[in-house]
Amino acid sequence: MSTLRRICWIFPDRESTRATAMWHPFFWDLYAEEAAALGLTWTRNAPDAVTVDGLDTGKPRFYVDEEPVTPQDTLFLTALYSLPYQSADIFNQQSLYAVLEQAGFYLPFPPWLSPIANDKLATLLYFRDSPVPPIPTVRIGTGRDVSKHLYEAALADLPYPALVKPAGWCGGGGVNLARDSEEIRGLVSLAQGGDTTLVAQPYLGDGTVDYRVYVIDGEPYAVMKRTPEPGSPVANASRGGSMEFPPVPPELVDATAYFAEKLPIPFFCVDFLHDGERFWFSELEPDGVIAPDFGDPARTLQRDVTRARWTACRDAHTRFLAEVTR
Repeated sequence: MSTLRRICWIFPDRESTRATAMWHPFFWDLYAEEAAALGLTWTRNAPDAVTVDGLDTGKPRFYVDEEPVTPQDTLFLTALYSLPYQSADIFNQQSLYAVLEQAGFYLPFPPWLSPIANDKLATLLYFRDSPVPPIPTVRIGTGRDVSKHLYEAALADLPYPALVKPAGWCGGGGVNLARDSEEIRGLVSLAQGGDTTLVAQPYLGDGTVDYRVYVIDGEPYAVMKRTPEPGSPVANASRGGSMEFPPVPPELVDATAYFAEKLPIPFFCVDFLHDGERFWFSELEPDGVIAPDFGDPARTLQRDVTRARWTACRDAHTRFLAEVTR
């Protein structure tokens, strides 16, 4: 029988008041509501909300905003978020991972996965033998010597136009279309200002559609199809893309078995792009947003996927505790 009573989502507490006002009704409040329907509490906590009394390393005591928590009653959801205003929190998140893991808490996203998922080329290399081919990618580190153009040694075979974007951001932020190496130079020099690593990829063409598959307990549970607005190189809703929720395409159903074997975790999202002729593997989102279907005021699918996610996490927590107590 499950002893889980609380899910703590560790997320950097740096959102603006406008962003917070948007995210609450978009998915945060619904996450809490669906957890409550399962008898669980879902809370969003900054890394510094977790305090540890480790004076006795054999029996450390953990607190979330002064409330005691234990590996038996609480699990922590935490994945790296690295938008520019969150960069100061990356080390805090990583070190907190380590402490929680060493203390025996169940982490649905194990610490080793977060850096792989956060860097787009690391993701594609980890899944290099995916049945849906990864998008060819060049990784460009930025720093004080970008004016020397040393990175151009890796650009000789890059076709243009090319899509250039941050290696670790989300939501379609920072995605640009470069038509030649000179435009890449300009983008790299701008990225230097924020020490932002970039990736460059062949542009798959206007109208490229994005498919996000929600994988729960190893099965393709639902898919979100995102279509870019005319003239946009990216389909994210934050960049004007439209969303719909069709059946999962058969080719992606077949591919999910591969990803589930590589990632035996209760929930993750895989993003694919379709160029009009074929699918390409784009990226992994271990904590991908479960977005609403705006055509359904009851938000039935969003609630269904969220409830299934929390159920899978609860079941995985139960199995984890059974394993460690053997």
